Amino acid sequence: MAQGHSDNLLFLTDEQLRRAIEAMFFAYRGFTADPDRILSDLNYGRAHHRAIHFINRTPGTTVNNLLAILGVTKQSLNRVLRTLIEDGLVDSRVGTRDRRERHLFLTDAGAALEQRLSDAQRARMRAAFREAGPASVAGFREVLEHMMDPELRRHFAAVKEGDR
Repeated sequence: MAQGHSDNLLFLTDEQLRRAIEAMFFAYRGFTADPDRILSDLNYGRAHHRAIHFINRTPGTTVNNLLAILGVTKQSLNRVLRTLIEDGLVDSRVGTRDRRERHLFLTDAGAALEQRLSDAQRARMRAAFREAGPASVAGFREVLEHMMDPELRRHFAAVKEGDR
């Protein structure tokens, strides 16, 4: 456990853990509510949102890398990407070194949609962090990172390093 953390956190009761799990479920509903409204007007779902988000964070990412990040089937990702490409939000380019690879980029329209979606989520996160106070921000992120499987934590670290 990280230095400065109280040992009494090791002894959380099942009820305290249940309440934390429930809080996470309800927070997730709130976190996704605003983007869901925007997406529903376009007949898109959360899979489209996640693809747009990670293509924006790592322009030129390959389909295989996106598959690893999202943890979905190739068939399901291809369905999402086909829609986003047909609707002019994502551009798929053949790899220069390996012509079998497809590299993904947001178009201007895709970047505008991503901006609307992330603005809504940033506003909600900013308000929550403001209410909770500065000490809560680092702790919240640390808890989330420790909940990730090691492979996902590596993907998160790789995306985080690309912060702009």
